[in-house]
Amino acid sequence: MSTTLHTSNLALPLRHRGKVRDVYDLPPGPDGRGRLLMVASDRLSAFDVVLPDPIPGKGEMLCQISNFWFAKTAHLMPNHLTGTDVASVLPPGTDAALYAKRAVVTKALKPLPVEAIARGYLIGSGWKDYQKTGQVCGIALPRGLRQAERLPEPIFTPSTKAAVGDHDENVSFDAVVAAIGGELAEKVREATLAIYRFAAAYAAERGIIIADTKLEFGLDADGTLVVMDEMLTPDSSRFWPADTYTVGTSPPSYDKQYVRDHLETLDWNKTAPGPSLPAEVIAVTRAKYAEALQRLAGISID
Repeated sequence: MSTTLHTSNLALPLRHRGKVRDVYDLPPGPDGRGRLLMVASDRLSAFDVVLPDPIPGKGEMLCQISNFWFAKTAHLMPNHLTGTDVASVLPPGTDAALYAKRAVVTKALKPLPVEAIARGYLIGSGWKDYQKTGQVCGIALPRGLRQAERLPEPIFTPSTKAAVGDHDENVSFDAVVAAIGGELAEKVREATLAIYRFAAAYAAERGIIIADTKLEFGLDADGTLVVMDEMLTPDSSRFWPADTYTVGTSPPSYDKQYVRDHLETLDWNKTAPGPSLPAEVIAVTRAKYAEALQRLAGISID
């Protein structure tokens, strides 16, 4: 059975508490290099506000689908996983079962200040930008494209990495070059598109369209580029059921769009604190995450 965890509180140095993940510092590993314990909670954010109600088991599902993709794409790009057993680093007295499926021991990396986004379809902020300018992140696209239409080829559309409560902003590739240098920016773009193409082809065979995805990268102590944080989850990607996909509309998806649609019906100004969710919305959202995990990775949460 799945577990529920809204906020972790471990007797370890807390490095960062994000919208979903709690990150703790660990003692160096056998190689003397820094390590982190990354915990995926069941918190859900919408419109950059963390909502009060957890989605039971969501963190376990996110962690497992990320681990699945990290393994699948290891031939394309090294990742942050160390392979260390989580139970071996938990403080004495911690309920190991609560963290077994939602936590990983990772390398301590220097994160790059950019959200690496690959888009294969025109939706979300990319669709809004295209309607205004005919471009997405400075990339000119053909005229006459419709909402949710497949692009001629996947494009790299980076954004800034915003703090909790702030909004990411789409930026041009030149802005990435200015932030991290031309050579590293090229590596990030190539890796992002290679991972997206691989994952999109894999998902398509299982009846899921990956419309877009956001990746994060860091550098290890040797300066090697490493993919980190989460990978190809319903929180960082748009997964559409292929059998209900239609151009010209915003397709139904295996993510938190269902929650966003519910929140849009409320008298809420999209600032903290967020409203509580009805039990039905929580149950349907959980089912969407669980179906994505089952269809993509063959893993059942319960």
